[in-house]
Amino acid sequence: MQHFPALPAFEFDDKILNQGAEISRKLDQLRLEKFPPNARKTLRQFSMAEVAHYLGVSPNNLKRLHLEGKGPVPTTASGGRRFYTAEQMQELRLFLDRTGKAEAKKYVPHRKPGDKLQVIAVVNFKGGSGKTTTTAHLAQHLALTGHRVLAVDLDPQASLSALHGFQPELDRNPSLYDAIRYDEQRKAIADIVMPTNFPGLDIIPANLELQEYEYDTPLAMQGGGEGRRFFTRFGKALAELDERYDVVVVDCPPQLGYLTLTALTAATSVLITVHPQMLDLMSMSQFLLMLGNITRTIKQAGADVRMDWLRYLITRYEPQDVPQVQMLGFMQSMFAEEILKSPMLKTTAISDAGLTKQTLYEVDRAAFTRETYDRAIECMDAVNFEIQGLIHRVWGRL
Repeated sequence: MQHFPALPAFEFDDKILNQGAEISRKLDQLRLEKFPPNARKTLRQFSMAEVAHYLGVSPNNLKRLHLEGKGPVPTTASGGRRFYTAEQMQELRLFLDRTGKAEAKKYVPHRKPGDKLQVIAVVNFKGGSGKTTTTAHLAQHLALTGHRVLAVDLDPQASLSALHGFQPELDRNPSLYDAIRYDEQRKAIADIVMPTNFPGLDIIPANLELQEYEYDTPLAMQGGGEGRRFFTRFGKALAELDERYDVVVVDCPPQLGYLTLTALTAATSVLITVHPQMLDLMSMSQFLLMLGNITRTIKQAGADVRMDWLRYLITRYEPQDVPQVQMLGFMQSMFAEEILKSPMLKTTAISDAGLTKQTLYEVDRAAFTRETYDRAIECMDAVNFEIQGLIHRVWGRL
């Protein structure tokens, strides 16, 4: 029998701290290489076809405007193709809204007096359901279609923040914890909002300090006062920003803790991401039962948990996978009206874009095979336009 030397014991905390620091250093190096000179994300230009798609007009209309010398001047590439920056897309939207006929479609979909702020909580108890991917793409899509959007990263792991170019342990950025903490160091929420590379989209990044809220709240509850109504803190903070945004999209942590409950109490609607497999459905069942019981308890304590809508988004869906198709049918037999008609198909485009900390809306189509990219973006747009339709219905719009 061959003998091997015994494995030496090691100090666990030292090892994981060193490894965490090394990963962080390498990621920052990649960030500096990808986004020089200040390591902040920029945003590509959009083709005339893309701009027309998100404005809701025909490419011929945009071409006519350019030829008539109206609106912002696009960049003209070889072959005569025209490209606009995201800022120019906003200028075009304002120009079309200002010069269009009164009875024509409005191109600036901002809230009107009486329209309430829409707060969408994206939740799932199980990691890997596509929650952060969904949140990022929904927030960016709403910004591209003219809404004023705030994304809130409530997950201490800060994946949504990373997708938008933030590296919490190095950037020392604030988090929502700074606006909802219980001591005298609490800040105004307006002071922790950060701009992103998408015009019209701001973010409140996350960091590990968010986890402190899970420890502080039980202690605050024992002391009475503010702690007993912990679930109102996020909603009260958002009220200070009410006039600045149309939609707030919240990426909740994959656990049913105080942060998630605080977000759900502030929410006007809930989007639950679910992968159509038996283990994921079983996990979601337990999540819903626990959530319902806890929500009922805080409702009795005075929480307002009425929602405008609840929808399930099927993620990483493979139509050729027979068990997944059967599982989707099983779910539809129970609550068909509350499952989004557009599932998010499984695609390599999303994971490939993620390798460079980008979303489908950021990557250049030329980076993929045309079929792969077009299939992915068409699917993503279908999901997000459906959710946008729900938001507009709440505001009484068709």
